[in-house]
Amino acid sequence: MASSGPFRTAPATGGSEDRGGRCVERHVLMPPPSLLIASVRTEPWCAQGAPCPGPPRHTSARAEATPPYAGTMATTTDARDADIARAAAAIADPSRARVLRALLEGRALPASVLAGEAGVSASTVSGHLAKLLEAGVVRVERHGRHRYYRLTGPAVGEALEALARIAPPLPVTSLRQSTHAHALRRARTCYDHVAGALGVALMAALLERGVLEGGDGRFHPEAAEGDRLSAPGKDTTYRLTAPGRAELAAFGVDADELAGRRQLIRYCVDWTEQRHHLAGALGAALTDRLFALEWIRRGNRRRVINLTDAGRTGLERTFGVVLDA
Repeated sequence: MASSGPFRTAPATGGSEDRGGRCVERHVLMPPPSLLIASVRTEPWCAQGAPCPGPPRHTSARAEATPPYAGTMATTTDARDADIARAAAAIADPSRARVLRALLEGRALPASVLAGEAGVSASTVSGHLAKLLEAGVVRVERHGRHRYYRLTGPAVGEALEALARIAPPLPVTSLRQSTHAHALRRARTCYDHVAGALGVALMAALLERGVLEGGDGRFHPEAAEGDRLSAPGKDTTYRLTAPGRAELAAFGVDADELAGRRQLIRYCVDWTEQRHHLAGALGAALTDRLFALEWIRRGNRRRVINLTDAGRTGLERTFGVVLDA
């Protein structure tokens, strides 16, 4: 199974959702994702960053990409024919460079998060995003009421990586802010259940062990009908298996006692990891159990939760979730 953020699933060995069960997790400042996170794109890309020809996309998908860039940006491999100055001007501004670094892993992020990454106001980042859109460096998608931005294709990422190899390192200006953002991405609460990298790793482990069935734990924007980022999932139906029910009971979570209170199994599309994390009555009960065992504890900042040493060991032994150093 593929790694997810700072957590991965080892071989089996033995903010927020409201009162109605709807995920209303708020966007917060997050750092660029780990290099282990797989990028998620809504369009296939051929050589030189151009969209590949192919069959029509699912017309009911919620992710609505902007039309392909119609400007004069060169696609030739001959640098003598390319308007390098124009592309360089779009990237050269420090705030826009920070925006592009945040998008470098290929994920889509909202303007509010990009404003935080760039250290500018929402109105200022809108101007920067407009310039990047005009230059064909980024594109925009709609997920419900939210607009998400991503790089237009791998050619942009390759150019940024090449520039990074010759650029001097940036000084650290806000270690506290960076540390808080990193902690939120690693593990946080989404109403009453675990989210972030820990949440999606736990979901992946439950699927791998056969506790749950019905999906793969991944967000597929190209085929999404009801799923969107930072919202309750609708496209996949997960089920608790009979062996899984017994395994959770042995862990101290009795699914039979949860019946009737609210929907047993739901999931949210985790917006930082862009994968599924477990919600519903079962997700809340599992989270309560992790707190009771002191495998997780609430952090000093809102919504942050910390994985304890006992939790690190227990999650690996019980569910096969391993925290990378």
